[in-house]
Formats: sequence, C-alpha cells, structure tokens
Amino acid sequence: MSTAPHFDIDVPAFWQDPYPALARMRKEAPIAFVPQLGSTLLTSRDDISISEKQIDVFSSHQPAGLMNRLMGHNMMRKDGEAHMNERKAIFPAISPKTVRSHWTAQFEAHATRILDELKPDGVVDFVQAFALPFSGECLKSITGLTNIGFEAMDAWSQGMIEGIANYAGDPEVEARCHAATSGIDAAIDDMVPGLRKTPDLSLLGVMLQTDMPMESVRANVKLAISGGQNEPRKAIAGTVWALLTHPEQLALATTGAIPWLQAFEEYARWISPIGMSPRRIAKPWSIRDVSFETDERVFLMFGSANRDEKHFERADAFDVRRDTSKSVAFGAGPHFCAGAFASRAMIAEVALPAIFNRLKNLRLIAHQPARIGGWAFRGLLDLPVTWDA
Repeated sequence: MSTAPHFDIDVPAFWQDPYPALARMRKEAPIAFVPQLGSTLLTSRDDISISEKQIDVFSSHQPAGLMNRLMGHNMMRKDGEAHMNERKAIFPAISPKTVRSHWTAQFEAHATRILDELKPDGVVDFVQAFALPFSGECLKSITGLTNIGFEAMDAWSQGMIEGIANYAGDPEVEARCHAATSGIDAAIDDMVPGLRKTPDLSLLGVMLQTDMPMESVRANVKLAISGGQNEPRKAIAGTVWALLTHPEQLALATTGAIPWLQAFEEYARWISPIGMSPRRIAKPWSIRDVSFETDERVFLMFGSANRDEKHFERADAFDVRRDTSKSVAFGAGPHFCAGAFASRAMIAEVALPAIFNRLKNLRLIAHQPARIGGWAFRGLLDLPVTWDA
C-alpha cells in the first residue's frame, strides 16, 4: 500500500457528487489513499498528466483487474508494443479520414430518423428518447453489430460499465456483466461469417482482416461497446442540459459565435463522462513524499484533473468560452481515447446542431430537474424536456 495519507469518503455521497471531496483532496492531499475504494487516488491535473505517460510505472496491464476478468484482455489493458499493435489494427475503422468519408453520413442518417419520430407528447426523457438510441445506432454501425437493436447495445454497455466498476464485489452486478458479454459474443458469432466473406469498415470487419487472435477481437469489440455507448449517451444529454441551463451560452452556439465542438469539449471537462481510469504500479515509485509498492492499484481521477484550480479558473463553472486545451477528458499519452474523433463527429458535428435546429424552443421542465450520478462514470440519469410542435 502507498504511503499516501488516508482520506475517508461517504461512498453514496461521492456517487451523488464527487466534486466537493475531490476539491478537498486536491487542497489537502492530492495523492490520497481512500480506504472505501481500496485505492490510492491521484487528483491533481499535473500528477495525472505526467503519470499517464509513464507506462513503465503506471501500467494499464492489470491481469487481475475487473476489466480483464470480465471482458477479456483488450488493448486498453495493454501497454507498449502490444497496445500499439492493436491500436494500429483498428485505426482504419476510426481514422479521421474514415469518420469524415464514411461514418458521418451514417451518423446524420441516424439522427434524422430518430428526430423525425420524436413528438413533444408531454414530458419527454431526452436520454431515452434521443441520446440512448442515437448512440446505440451509431455504435451498431461502427462495431459492425448491425444484427442487434440499440436497446441491447445500451443494456450490454451498462452491464459492463457497472461490472468493471464493481469494486464492492456485488454478485448481481457481476452476473449482469457476464450476461452482457455472453450476448455480445453471440452477436459477434452471428456476424463473423458474413464479414469474413465481405469485409467492411466496421471495427469487427477491420479486425477480422488482421491476424489478431479472436479472443482479442472479442475483447476489443466489448471495449468499444462499454465506452462507445455509455460516454456519448451521457455527453449528448449532458451537453444539452448544460446549454439549456445556460441560455446565454446556448445562444453563442446557435448563432455560430462559438462552435458546437467547443460546447461539447467544455461539457466533457466540466462533467467528465469517464471520471477515473485505474492503473497498476509496475515497480516501486515515489511522487514527492508518497511512495508506491509494486502491484498496488491507483486511480487517475480525470474528473478531478479537469476541475483543477491551477489550470482552470472558476473550474466548477460551465463556460463554453473557456480554453479547454488542458482538459484530459479523453485521457492523455499513449492511451488517449482511440474513438475521440468519432465521438466528436457524432456529438458536435451531428447531434448537437441537429437537436437545436429541429426541436423548436427545446426547454427543461421546471418541476422535474434532471438527475445525475456517478464518479467513475458520471452523467445524467434522465433529462425531462419538451419543445414546440
């Protein structure tokens, strides 16, 4: 165990709103052991940015970790050459060129179809009505699992997200995760023959054209689903909510004074959908007066880094005019999110402008505030809205 000072948290309160506790940690103990989580947390932006690049110390390779055990050994849990080889293998599916020439048009078609079907029939939960199906349909296209419904995609993503954050060891949560991964394996098995015969630009189609072992193909599809559904769903709903609660900033986006991408990037800084990434200490190490032992677990708290007062003035405020260049919402170093370009296209180029162009006078419901929760993965649980027909 590290020599970091102990910092106790109220776990339910931390789930409801982690930011007050994280702010105290940054001030009192920026590297702290939290016994309720069984891990040492790094909360300052500088420590996290430096440490994530030191893969010889802060290793993503975690043989006994929940992700490896429940989802298989994917590229996110590999370092060095092993990581880069798989990253290069999937690049043709999610490169900026492929996103621009192939996926963006499909994203637009999904958004148009879903928005065409929406009606302001009383109060509408925008998470369920748009953010969830849009993310799911886009992810079906990108992964190549077009043989399932978006509902299954979302359920599988949620099952795995809850499973890999199940540090309390709840057997029911683990069982739901196993059910999700079994469903994904069956969907992959169904699609493989056709994609081997007629390859396409999907993740599954591209990986099947390489010599990647099938267990790695499966693990990387599961990785794409775990993050590619959950995070865009939360970011779409969250950015819409943030703009609706800051109408003067929404006006900046709708008039073109600031790009939609800036609004999305600021939301991802302000409420990072991925609030934490775990690491394994690969060798004895020290940061200032804190020493770490080999194989102990460390949490890089991205959500805290993105509210670090040393780098972001009025860090707790949502401000689309802010310089977000120091945000680590998509990570840093060799494990920078491989799907970042696709996510930006989905959300900033397609979803946000389509939503505010199509849904006239989109507005919140005064007596039904949106609910938000999570710390490892954070976002809106619902978003009650209405608009004019």
